[in-house]
Amino acid sequence: MIKTFIRKILGVKDQRDPTEPVILGPDEHGIDPRSVSSNAIRVTQALQEAGYQAFVVGGAVRDMLLGVKPKDFDIATDATPEQVKKLFRRAFIIGRRFQIVHVMFGQDLLEVTTFRGNGSDNAPKDEHGRVLRDNSFGPQHEDAARRDFTINALYYDPASQQVLDYHGGMEDIRNKLLRIIGVPEERYREDPVRMLRVVRFAAKLGFSIEQATLAPIPVMAPLIDNVPAARVFDEMLKLLMSGHALACLQQLRSAGLHHGLLPLLDVVLEQPIGMKFVTLALESTDNRIKAGKGVSPGFLFASLLWHQVLEKWTAYVAGGESPIPALHLAADDVLETQTENLALQRRIATDMRDIWAMQPRFERRAGRAPYKLLEHPRFRAGYDFLLLRCESGELDMEIGDWWTDFYAAEGGDRERLVEVAVSREREGGPAKKRRPRRAPRKSGGEGDVGGAVRGPDPDDGLTAEDRARDAAYAAHEEAKYRAMRGK
Repeated sequence: MIKTFIRKILGVKDQRDPTEPVILGPDEHGIDPRSVSSNAIRVTQALQEAGYQAFVVGGAVRDMLLGVKPKDFDIATDATPEQVKKLFRRAFIIGRRFQIVHVMFGQDLLEVTTFRGNGSDNAPKDEHGRVLRDNSFGPQHEDAARRDFTINALYYDPASQQVLDYHGGMEDIRNKLLRIIGVPEERYREDPVRMLRVVRFAAKLGFSIEQATLAPIPVMAPLIDNVPAARVFDEMLKLLMSGHALACLQQLRSAGLHHGLLPLLDVVLEQPIGMKFVTLALESTDNRIKAGKGVSPGFLFASLLWHQVLEKWTAYVAGGESPIPALHLAADDVLETQTENLALQRRIATDMRDIWAMQPRFERRAGRAPYKLLEHPRFRAGYDFLLLRCESGELDMEIGDWWTDFYAAEGGDRERLVEVAVSREREGGPAKKRRPRRAPRKSGGEGDVGGAVRGPDPDDGLTAEDRARDAAYAAHEEAKYRAMRGK
């Protein structure tokens, strides 16, 4: 009795037989069977009818216990990948490091994994202890021990509606606690990405991290540099698209994990305008995700890295470079650095370049320039980015306000807005400031601007210098495009 009390005070878990699960019935766990995907039930039922064990496992069980609708359903079974593949018409074995089976039902994809065994001691590892390949299979209790966190090591059987708990995950869910299974240092060394995952789960679920799980992270954070950049990028994307991006980045900073991922984030967040800009971008992303709206990874990364581009852009201009080429040089520098760290996909990097390259064009509102910009396929993303710059105080709000009006206007009203903008620029008078309001999104997708009306072709009010700058910009853009196509 006294020992139990002392262990409770010290936060030490009662020792239990890791080979024997605690079995929880429907009345104890409270999972609504109607929340289980019908296709997940089909997969588990087919495996069980073929004589295998099969359970819904991991995040889906955790989310159902928390009353959250799971984003996807993973299945764990004692059938080998080859045995699973034979049972389903559209099943594909993928993966080299860890073999899994993708079972398809229309557009619905379910991942089926075979119970992992304790063969990781003999698995090939790199010089830092990271497991390179491990396809040794074993019984369910060994599979549970191989999972990362206790809250992800819960198995739900749709047939019996029972939950199997090997490591006290149910109790940790009730206590809102994140706890790694096994010795934290060893588990992080096996797979350093677990350090990013614990931060993401803590921010997403609002859980606290057990002290023993948290303590090694600042010291072991450099191990993430040894993980393939593509894996780190995938995890960062999950983190930023979790609907809790701002909380995740704050957790990354507090845990010392952002170095090497977004190494200048500290500098940005220490600057009032930079901090406000990044905060607004992340809050906007979180709100869109929570509302079930789409989010562009290119826009998100363009926002996070903008002030690095801005700093380098200013430096190139101060060194005598013309503004437009200077912007492209700055973008090249930032993207080259971050591509090494995050393996940014070419499509995402292209979107980021487009968003950044549009920003100087928003400040040119004479003649046909604004009409041409409306026709840009990434106009909406560039426009939203402009509004963030205005709301953060980086640009005068009058610019964002003007573009909001111009975007929503039609024909003659657009011409009058151009005339007003030109008149104000000539007079050099103070612009009327008011909060930019967002125009309603037009139908037809991000690039659809309702059949943008072309402006007048004759005298567009541009000086010879303006025309030369436009021509240089167009030539530079064309050269960049051809260079990218040639790669």
